[in-house]
Amino acid sequence: MKKDAPQGLRDLRQPAAQEPPKITFPCDYSLKVVGDAADDFPACVCQVIVRHAPDFDATTMQVVDSRNGRFQSVRVMIRATSEQHIKDLFEDLKATGRVHMVV
Repeated sequence: MKKDAPQGLRDLRQPAAQEPPKITFPCDYSLKVVGDAADDFPACVCQVIVRHAPDFDATTMQVVDSRNGRFQSVRVMIRATSEQHIKDLFEDLKATGRVHMVV
């Protein structure tokens, strides 16, 4: 016979229903794009970002090298207009073949 969890506690054997976080658009949206370190990697990322966010100010872009210098992360802030806008941007960044991860 199964015992019910005390009132106010959920049964840990059952997965919690998780809702995706709600984002209100338009909004400022931060991205970190990681790829192999190269002199032109930030420019490559910037070209894709500008296609999706023409008002992007490239002077705000931050480039950080990994500890061993093998990778670079490019941090940017864009004005996102929809969830589809973000998905399309992520897909185009990955399609460059130079991006390993977008966070």
